[in-house]
Amino acid sequence: MSASITFFPVGCGDMTLVRLADSNATAVLVDVNIRTAADDPDDAARDVAGDLRERLPRDAQGRPYVDAFLLSHPDKDHCSGLETHFHLGPLSDYTDDKKPDAEKKIVIREIWSSPLVFRRASKHHTLCSDAKAFNREAKRRVQCFRDGIGNADGERILILGEDENGKTDDLGAILVRAGEYFNRINGNANAHFQAHLLAPLPCQDDDDEELLSKNHSSTILNMQLASSTLRPDSCRFLTGGDAEVAIWERVWERHKHTPDVLAYDVLQAPHHCSWHSLSYDSWSQLGEEAKVAPDARAALGQARFGAFVVASSKPIKDDDADPPCIRAKREYQDILSSASGMFLCTGEHPKSWAPEPLEIEITAAGARKKAARSSAVASVAAAAAPRAG
Repeated sequence: MSASITFFPVGCGDMTLVRLADSNATAVLVDVNIRTAADDPDDAARDVAGDLRERLPRDAQGRPYVDAFLLSHPDKDHCSGLETHFHLGPLSDYTDDKKPDAEKKIVIREIWSSPLVFRRASKHHTLCSDAKAFNREAKRRVQCFRDGIGNADGERILILGEDENGKTDDLGAILVRAGEYFNRINGNANAHFQAHLLAPLPCQDDDDEELLSKNHSSTILNMQLASSTLRPDSCRFLTGGDAEVAIWERVWERHKHTPDVLAYDVLQAPHHCSWHSLSYDSWSQLGEEAKVAPDARAALGQARFGAFVVASSKPIKDDDADPPCIRAKREYQDILSSASGMFLCTGEHPKSWAPEPLEIEITAAGARKKAARSSAVASVAAAAAPRAG
C-alpha cells in the first residue's frame, strides 16, 4: 500500500488521515470535525465519518482504529464528533462489538496531546464538550503511564511539548520536547515515519505567553513520510492547526538558519487559509493595504519543487471573508509559483457543490494528487460505454 494523506471536506475545520507505506498501513489522524449535519442521512453534508471509516483498518475483534490521533488544538472545529465516533476510556469498557461495523466506535490506540496548547487555549476560550472529553482521556492515559500500566493499545499517550512549572518533568519516556524528532507510533519505532516537533514553543516571559495564547497556539509538526524504507524522505507534510502570525514568526526566528527544517511537499494552510497566519493586519478592514509579516511568510514559504498547499476550508471567494481568505490564497499561490506547485481547497474538490475527500499519494517520485473517486468512476464508465452505430 502506498503512503497517503487524505483531507476530508469538513468546511472550515480540519480532519486529515495519514496512512504509512509500512506493512500495517499505520493510520495517524490529525484532528476531527464530524459535524451533526454530516451524521444526518437527510442532510446534504458529506458523510465524512463514513469516508473515514472506510479508510481505517480493523483489529482482531473487528474494531476500527487509528494508531495515533493528534489534536492540534482544542477548538470545536478540530474535535467535533470525538465523543460520538471514538471510544474514550479503557478498552475493557468497549461495548460496540456486537453492533454493525458502521456503528462501532473508533479505537484510538495512542493519543498525541499537548497540555501546553490546552492551557493556552483555555485562557481565552470556553472548551467544548468534545475538547473536555479529550482532555479527560489524555489525563487518564498520563495517569496510566505514571501507574505503570500505560503501555497497551488504548492506553498510550505521547506528550508533545513541555508543560509549564515542571508538570511534565516526570514523563520523559513519553515526552517530546520542541525541536526534537520522533519516529514512534503507538509505542513502536516506524522506519516509514519521522516527525519534527516545531511547536508549541515555551514562552520567554508573561507578555510572550499572552501573545502565544492569543495567536491560536497549536501543535506544529513536519512529518517525513517514506514511500519505502529506501526513500525515507519522499514527502514532508507540514501541519500546524490554527497557528497564527506570531507563532510562525517565532518558529522562523528559531529556524531561519536551518530553513530546510520547514521545507514541505504538502502544507496544510494554517487556520483554514486565514490571513492572520501571514499578517497582523485585518483583511476585512484594510483589504489590499494589509501587509504580510515577512518572517511568518518565510516560515510558510519553504515549498519544495512540486509542492501542494491545501486549504481545509469552505470554497474561497473573492470577498472580505477570513477564513478562508482570498488574499492568503494568493500569497500561497505566489509561494508555489517558483516551485511549480499547486494550491488546493477541500471545499472545492472536485466541485464546490459536491466535495469529496482530497487524496495525496506518496510515491518514490514524491507527492501527487489522486483523481477524485467520482471522476475516476466517470472515466471508467465512459471508457466502458458502447460506441454508437
